[in-house]
Formats: sequence, structure tokens, C-alpha cells
Amino acid sequence: MYQERVYRQEMNARGLFAYTVTIFESDLMIYTDQMLSEEAYRWTTYYRKEIEQYAQLKPGFIGGLEPQVCLKTASTLIRHMHQASEKAGVGPMATVAGGISYYVGKKLLESCREVMIENGGDIFLKSFTEKKIRIFAGNSPFSNKLSLKLPPCPEGIGICTSAGKIGHSLSFGNADAVVIISEDVLLADAVATATGNRIQTKEHIAEGIEFARAIEGVLGVVIIVDDQIGLWGKIELC
Repeated sequence: MYQERVYRQEMNARGLFAYTVTIFESDLMIYTDQMLSEEAYRWTTYYRKEIEQYAQLKPGFIGGLEPQVCLKTASTLIRHMHQASEKAGVGPMATVAGGISYYVGKKLLESCREVMIENGGDIFLKSFTEKKIRIFAGNSPFSNKLSLKLPPCPEGIGICTSAGKIGHSLSFGNADAVVIISEDVLLADAVATATGNRIQTKEHIAEGIEFARAIEGVLGVVIIVDDQIGLWGKIELC
């Protein structure tokens, strides 16, 4: 079912082309320094088909909530999904939005220099200038009032968000927003889900931060529950 991304009304990337690609659950907001909408649609379709074909070979892949053994015939994307989910202790599909963002973005970077792809709150960003990513946190008083200030990231970075109160992604928690920063976009997606599952009340914020920071590859954590916020790592808010 399509769900309107109301937070996109707040998104702006000056100097870049902006366009969307929507194919069933995949709903990508894309910014690039070249207009590549046709290429983006083609590669989104390609990677979705890759996941669908693998799921036919491995029953339980789609709905599994725990790490799984990866088939030897799996593609690079599928292997990456398995690896990231194992580190976070979640099912491989917890990485799918970040995975689509990252792998489509990599293909677009063959024809452009800068890219930002947001897919259900999961972002792959490669930029040579400073960027500010506003945090949407539902009904929290912090929602849309705080931004992550990111330095130039010419190697690329992942900023992924999980929320228990909003969105269509499966979460067993009750956080307004759990944001994870990592150079591995799929890991950021997996850890955001795993951390969000642990947050029921504001009293769980510290526990969530300790969990996320212990996972190798996580660079920063933001957790918002109601009127409380917890931070760790390479985080600069404005």
C-alpha cells in the first residue's frame, strides 16, 4: 500500500535535480547533479527483481525476523543484506530500503558526481558539500526542528531512520525516531530497526544507544521518544 511521505515537503537540495521513482513498496526520492530518472527507474526495477527471485529460492526470506544463512548463489546485494542483518541480529529484509537506496545510488554515480536517495527514511548520500538532514519524528516536539549537520562525504554515507509510531515498516518499538549513521547504508538500516525494536519508553533511550554503539561500523546514533532525545557518536545537530 502506498503511504504518502509527508516529511518530503521539508526536503530541499539546492542545485540538484529532484525526481521520484515509485514501484510498489519502493518509493525513492532522488537528488542528482544530472537528470537520471530513466536510469533510476531501470535500476530500481532490476534490484527489486533480484530480491524477488532470491525470495522464491529461499522460503522465509521475506518475513524472517532473524539472521539467515545466505545461499551460495546469492548476488552481491543479497549477500550484503545477509551480512548487515547478521551484525544487527535482525532479518535480512530489515535492510531492504537502505539496500535499494545504496545499490541504485552506486549505479547512478557512474553517470553523476553527487547523489542523495531517500527510501522510506533511509538515505544514501554522496556529496562534496556540507548537507543538513532534517529529522522527522512524528508528534515529538523535536520533529522537523532538528537537523543533522553532515560534512562533505565524498566516499558516501548512510543515514537511516526507524520509527515505531509512524511509517509502514515493521517495528516492535515505540520510538518517534531512531537514526543511525554508518558508512555502510545497509548496516545503518539494520541497526536502526534493531535499536528501534528495543525502545518502548523514554527510559529505554540509554539502553538503545548502548546497543547501537557496540556494533562495529556505527558512527552515530540519535533516539527520540516524546520530549526526550539521546545522542552518541559523530553527531552534530543544528
